[in-house]
Amino acid sequence: MPSGKVRWFDADKGYGFISSEDGEDVFVPATSLPAGATTLRKGTKVEFSRVDGRKGPQAMDVIVHGPAASVVKATRPKPEDMAAIVEDVIKLLDSAGNGLRRGHYPHARESQKLAHVLRAIADNFDVQD
Repeated sequence: MPSGKVRWFDADKGYGFISSEDGEDVFVPATSLPAGATTLRKGTKVEFSRVDGRKGPQAMDVIVHGPAASVVKATRPKPEDMAAIVEDVIKLLDSAGNGLRRGHYPHARESQKLAHVLRAIADNFDVQD
């Protein structure tokens, strides 16, 4: 059974490539991963069955011999998306802070939005009440 290391794998696209021991790049679709696995880490050692597809060699029945992939990293939003989210939260909090400095509490709708955002932040960062 051929073996190699994961060159790269994109869970969103559903495929990646393995560099086999003989130096050949082998296509690996997400459907070839073991049950319960959704992604592969770069550099992970794997064994696989090799078949010749229309576009070249393809890995089937992949067996992972390295550490399991991180679920957190696999589902983590892209940095560009997180930057936009953080900027929106900053604007929301800045607006509320400016109103409070002028002696005005936020309207009920804005207060609910602030409470929802702050609760989500606290839940995601394990902030204790």
